[in-house]
Amino acid sequence: MELQLLALSFLLVLVTLLAAHGQEEPDPKVQGVPWETEMCQRPRWDSRLHLAPDQENYKKNEDVMLSCIDGFQPTFTHIKCAREVQSISHGKPVYREVWRGRNSRGGWTRIRSSVECIEVLQVVPGTLEISSTSIKLNWTCRFPDACQSMRAMCRLAGPSTPPCEAEEVKGEEMLHGQEGTFTCPPLQPFTYYSVIISLPPSTILFSWLVRTEETVPDKPEKLWLDPSTGSLRWKALPSCKGEIIGYQLNVTTRSTQDGGFLEIERLRLSSSVTKHPLPEHSPGSSYVVTVQGLTAAGAGAAALWEFQTNSSDTPQPLDPAGRCRSVPDISPSQGTAVLPLRPIASPPEAAREHQLVVAATHNGTVVEGACSEEPQPFNASQQPGTYVAAVLNLTAPMDFVLGDGIHRQGYHNAALRPGSDYTALLRLVHHSQQAEKFTCVCYSFSVVAGQPPGLWHGTVIGVVVLLALLLLSAGILWFVLSRSVGTVRVQQGRGQ
Repeated sequence: MELQLLALSFLLVLVTLLAAHGQEEPDPKVQGVPWETEMCQRPRWDSRLHLAPDQENYKKNEDVMLSCIDGFQPTFTHIKCAREVQSISHGKPVYREVWRGRNSRGGWTRIRSSVECIEVLQVVPGTLEISSTSIKLNWTCRFPDACQSMRAMCRLAGPSTPPCEAEEVKGEEMLHGQEGTFTCPPLQPFTYYSVIISLPPSTILFSWLVRTEETVPDKPEKLWLDPSTGSLRWKALPSCKGEIIGYQLNVTTRSTQDGGFLEIERLRLSSSVTKHPLPEHSPGSSYVVTVQGLTAAGAGAAALWEFQTNSSDTPQPLDPAGRCRSVPDISPSQGTAVLPLRPIASPPEAAREHQLVVAATHNGTVVEGACSEEPQPFNASQQPGTYVAAVLNLTAPMDFVLGDGIHRQGYHNAALRPGSDYTALLRLVHHSQQAEKFTCVCYSFSVVAGQPPGLWHGTVIGVVVLLALLLLSAGILWFVLSRSVGTVRVQQGRGQ
């Protein structure tokens, strides 16, 4: 009996469920409306989406096409409205409105989030590379089917005007595949360009306005001496390769009377300055003046003005190594040379701390660079090179032994190497707000292997002794020959 009652209850529940399944419950949003006539409201998704047909309500299962503005693609191009069971209430299903989108295989899938307009082409963040002559970027196509026949180009963003004229970039590059790299052809520095990636006939996928980086400026033109003011003048540089932030003026002075004297003055001038008074002309001095334009990228090529006060203004070649002072006392066996140092004349406010800089060369360019640059302490792994051997508080003349191997105030006075050429610079540096002045006295010598100390003095003494011996030998020979001739004459006279 209990089994019969249980079977009867099961049959009643099953009938109830079948009856509920056979009846369609109207959508809660449109109660009482049959399924064939129910409507869906326009979805509230990305405002850039275009729906076709464009209306506020759509029928169930009506095919709606989506599109975006140029350069963008919707995540689904076709959608339709449907309904699905949300829950069961009192034994009856409750339906809700849903949208389905057609995937790439033609099937329909439930849209669980909003549909958005996504860029067809994406430039990979962090891959943009800009130099003074090129622009490079990495790109990725999110919808390969939409990226057929892509082309990229670089064009001047605007017309060029004198004096900064730039040539238009010609040609374009076809892009293939789903990702790649695009590099603009050689470009002009400090110039605005538009980088464009597009689809035919006129769909712009990517557009970017960018300026190439700065580079060093050109050499100043029309450098001349104004005789009425004694100032050096030059033509202002245009900001074609970078913003002109100033000029660097270098004045190198040499004394023809004191061959070892070298003075280099380096000045930083404002971009609005196009003239500068030259130093007072000392008799028997030569001057080399260079002017360079400055941008954020550095100093450009130098314009040169060269003259001498004891001759015509015809430029004369300078040979710093040949004009340095000589060093007579050299000991290759000990690796030393004795330098007769004298304090460099300086203004009262200037420090009297002198640096002794050593360059293992006779090259004039290297010597001038050692005078005006910042050499480092001795480094055995970089020898031969330029280094500071000592720092001296020089207030009176002294003989300094270069190469004695002693460490002074963090500087190593390293031994000199036999067979090497050396130039030693006694240097005094003076800094001001807009200028640096480097005053140097140079000593040039060679450490010849097997050369004893004081070779020059020994050579002179040897020559004098040799000459004396030769004269003495000549005198003795003359005396012997004279006695022999006299004896022969006496014997001839007796025989007669």
